[in-house]
Amino acid sequence: MDNQEQAYLDLGYLHARVIIEMVGKPKEHVEETLKKYVALIEKDEKIKLVRKYFAESREIEGMFSTFVELEGYFKGISTLVGFCFDYMPSSIEILAPVTMAFTNQVTSNMLNDLQAKLHTMDMMLKKLNNENEFLRKNIDLLLKNYITILLHNRRLSLEQLSTLIGIPKEGLIGYLDTLVQQEKIKKDGNDYFLQ
Repeated sequence: MDNQEQAYLDLGYLHARVIIEMVGKPKEHVEETLKKYVALIEKDEKIKLVRKYFAESREIEGMFSTFVELEGYFKGISTLVGFCFDYMPSSIEILAPVTMAFTNQVTSNMLNDLQAKLHTMDMMLKKLNNENEFLRKNIDLLLKNYITILLHNRRLSLEQLSTLIGIPKEGLIGYLDTLVQQEKIKKDGNDYFLQ
């Protein structure tokens, strides 16, 4: 153990190795985003990185996958737990100290921090779900209105509607079937038309 490691451990830091993975495309975007992610981590005063290794990107089914392995010191277990929620590493290995003892106050603070992060994530998820539901309803209304306009005084096949709307037939057929069931439009053979 060198002097730097001992100094951090004496201050209550945990020595850990983490892996953060990223998948997406294009390749340059994935690599650049991962580097920005690491730069953000380096700005955290409670985290002292001592080593970082960026892996080469690999193409997997049209997407690009890469990872970074980071080694550093984290100011206590609360910082490490917060890091997990903020940066979603795929792997964590605590290198030192080998054993840890926590007071009830440290454990309570850690659990409260964990709960606060969970509540924040829950609120964000609920907000996104509400926004998605709002968008879905409005897209449904727009699509229904567009179909109504297209079918005004004419009959169109699934293929024609798909071409005009720009939605593949496979994605449109279920929606058209629903409109037929709701008696908003009618179907005769391959053709759709208004009531």
